[in-house]
Amino acid sequence: MLHRRAALAATLTLPFAARHARAAWPDRPVRCIIPFAAGGNLDTLIRIVAPGMSERLGQPLVIENRPGAGGNLGAEIVARAAPDGYTVLVGSNGALTINPLIMKSMPFDPARDFAAIGLGFRTPNVLVVSPKLPVGALAEFIAYAKARPGQVTCGSAGTGTTNHLLMELLNAATGASIVHVPYRSSGGGTPDLLSGALTCAMDQITTALPQHKEGMIRIIGVGMPERMAILPDVASFAEVGVEGGGMTSFIGMLVPAATPAEPRARLQQAFAGALAEPAVQARVEQIGNLMAKPEERTEAGFTALLVRERAVARQAVALAKMQPE
Repeated sequence: MLHRRAALAATLTLPFAARHARAAWPDRPVRCIIPFAAGGNLDTLIRIVAPGMSERLGQPLVIENRPGAGGNLGAEIVARAAPDGYTVLVGSNGALTINPLIMKSMPFDPARDFAAIGLGFRTPNVLVVSPKLPVGALAEFIAYAKARPGQVTCGSAGTGTTNHLLMELLNAATGASIVHVPYRSSGGGTPDLLSGALTCAMDQITTALPQHKEGMIRIIGVGMPERMAILPDVASFAEVGVEGGGMTSFIGMLVPAATPAEPRARLQQAFAGALAEPAVQARVEQIGNLMAKPEERTEAGFTALLVRERAVARQAVALAKMQPE
């Protein structure tokens, strides 16, 4: 009788044990929301690291592009998703730091509704001019602009973008009085720059670098605290007095705030591991992006960066005299 009871107990516990074994995270594909259209810099970078993440998770990382509302559409999908680790956001400045300052209505609170997984990349903004412009370096350009207050025009990818706000920080630090001209996309002002209708442009390095190499435009300044290895002869904005070099576009991974610790840790380990692959680093840096520092690839490191970036965004939006719309 005792043996029969033991056997029955063991039989009854088998379904529970099987269910428990199947519940190890992740046991299905992870949905990765990119809040911008396919083919852009952010999309390209995540597709570079996705295979390494999938390998480490043991499940596919399924990329889904959900553009709209300056990144808010895709971010809202993740903010409202089940907090189980199976829906992650690839987030950047717009939805996480800038949009809450320039939009009257936000469908989520970026500081409350997300938990950071880790920072992946930075994409510097650069100041570009036509090769025909009679200036050779950043300091010379600032002097040129100060001698022509209100006459020097600068294109950007749009009002409220990081390159627009970086221009405002440059104006405030140097007194250059550069006039902002918004376009609808990165590189949108290039034809006007080449024709002479536009004096300069602030753009992401990933857009500007190929044109710089071809001699179509010249990069004369990098919105960073220090010079870039890929452009050693180009001055940083810190060299002309911009505190901290201004602001860069950042790209990191987040999940809904209530996501448990286990999937958050697994995602962070997979993301950081994929970022550490030499082949990944080489491809990322070749197109002008910077890898996040190892300490920034953690939840704590990315969270601290978001706090700093929100402060810089508040300063830049105030300088631009932008009101929520």
